[in-house]
Amino acid sequence: MSNLAEKITEFTVVKVDRLGEECDRTLKKTIYQIEHLTEDIPLELVPLTGSNFLMGAPETEIGANSTQTPQHQVTVAAFSIGKYPVTQAQWLTVAAFPQVNLPLQANPSCFAGDELPVEQISWFEAIEFCARLSQHTGRNYRLPSEAEWEYACRGGTTTPFHFGETITTDFANYSGVNWQYDGRIISRGAYGAGSEGEDRKETTPVASFGVANDFGLSDLHGNVWEWCADYWHNNYQEAFNNGKPSSEADNNFRPLRGGSWNTGPNACRSAYRKKYQADANLYNIGFRVCFS
Repeated sequence: MSNLAEKITEFTVVKVDRLGEECDRTLKKTIYQIEHLTEDIPLELVPLTGSNFLMGAPETEIGANSTQTPQHQVTVAAFSIGKYPVTQAQWLTVAAFPQVNLPLQANPSCFAGDELPVEQISWFEAIEFCARLSQHTGRNYRLPSEAEWEYACRGGTTTPFHFGETITTDFANYSGVNWQYDGRIISRGAYGAGSEGEDRKETTPVASFGVANDFGLSDLHGNVWEWCADYWHNNYQEAFNNGKPSSEADNNFRPLRGGSWNTGPNACRSAYRKKYQADANLYNIGFRVCFS
């Protein structure tokens, strides 16, 4: 197993006020780890030291529901996580590595582009990707637990989004318009006191907005839903507090995090979680990898 290359890179952190207007822009630096899948295709990760954090949504948060409660303290151990979701170029490369358990399509995505996030990936296919990558590199790549994902997404914040109290399509790819059915709004394009925005109707290249959270991670709100390692549980009543994935559940559902290009902003909140069948794949579901 070769050592990962490292580089110190600057990134931009943006915060917005309650109306969704930019109110702060800061230039920061962090260490990125680089796994060279090929000479031309890197997989960049951010090493996180781990810490205690408050997981879930307060009952007073707009859009909070029982699946995101009760809030509870979780201790997350050190781990490294992808700077952004797995891209189609990265998927194509790893899909060509020797099979471990399942076959993988080389080009499964609906939207085509090397720097677009891979989508139409089932949970089982994401697990196979991690297995092939682990076999190739000697590192134990895996999906993040829900706790690891939320810790990474928040980047030390306690607000609904790492941007602040609301979100804007200036900095994230989600549906910023109202969806109506039978004359009533079923999904709002604005969150809180924020405004409606764009509806791009497709994925966007990873990191294309040029902003990150305080940990240096991109595309955590919107673009594609991201699979987590856990089995689905309806709430946090009996949640682990050690940050590890939960596996004691008799169901075929797994959690998705982060929202996507065709969800409203509420679904993009740091605490928002949704269940989906592990063998399903849709054109708004992708994933990012981690290791510890």
